[in-house]
Amino acid sequence: MRRKDRELDAFTRNECTEINKFALNNKVEMDTNFKSFKEFYPFYLQQHSEVVCRTLHFIGTLFGLIFLVIVLAAFNNKWWAFASPLWGYAFGFIGHYFFEHNKPATFKNPFYSFAADLVMFTELLTGRIKFNSNKS
Repeated sequence: MRRKDRELDAFTRNECTEINKFALNNKVEMDTNFKSFKEFYPFYLQQHSEVVCRTLHFIGTLFGLIFLVIVLAAFNNKWWAFASPLWGYAFGFIGHYFFEHNKPATFKNPFYSFAADLVMFTELLTGRIKFNSNKS
């Protein structure tokens, strides 16, 4: 199998090491029009290469998921569940503006960005990628 084919198939086979290396070694421009999540995710990882930014995203997503579980389990008004992403965005924006010094991908690709945040959270939680991106 050719290297390019392996890189494209890496995400679907849950072998994200090649994608992570690509993201670290290739700066993808912000105005790139992404045709798929596979194309977007390396860009997303590159935009989250600073350890503090990744950590803040992880904490924000964790708090958001905890908040969602509490709302669904304990509140009569389930509309509060829509507030759970605010945790992730608050922590994430702090990470981007004060540590990563870039514009969050949410502004140009909100759906891919939300999905990528959940994928990055899962990969950080399982150890598939490291908080320090130089060791990914």
